[in-house]
Amino acid sequence: MLRLSGRHLPDPDARYGPFPQPPLGAGHLSVEYGPGPAAVREARAQVRRQLEDWGLAELGEVVDVAELLVGELATNAVLHGGSRFRLTLFAAHGVLRCEVADAERRVPRVVDAGTGESGRGMFLVDALARRWGCHRDGPGKTVWFELGTCGADGCGRRQP
Repeated sequence: MLRLSGRHLPDPDARYGPFPQPPLGAGHLSVEYGPGPAAVREARAQVRRQLEDWGLAELGEVVDVAELLVGELATNAVLHGGSRFRLTLFAAHGVLRCEVADAERRVPRVVDAGTGESGRGMFLVDALARRWGCHRDGPGKTVWFELGTCGADGCGRRQP
């Protein structure tokens, strides 16, 4: 798992650049879930509850998008990782960072969603997140995304 060091850590995909670690006093939550389908529903509900507790409920779109994207990453963890996964949330400096760590080493790819019944998860993350990336952690990986929470026009939108 990531350590809160205040340093920039490299992202394997250069187009998303390095990401700063939040300060130690930032909002933080980390919860581990079992590998079953019910865990996805629990993780989504936890995101909504936590963002409400942090006072971000008035940013309804941010809460809805965070809940949707965490659901997609958690589903990928259950389907492809087949093991427990960890959801970690950080909120600091107008940014919400959501991470899902699992035991699967394969890095996710964005594919054209097409008309199939699956394959839209990373397409949605890529389309809706301000930034996202993936890094390998020991035997598994962590997929993360960021959303803006400052409420200003353009906050949370991907920077060109």
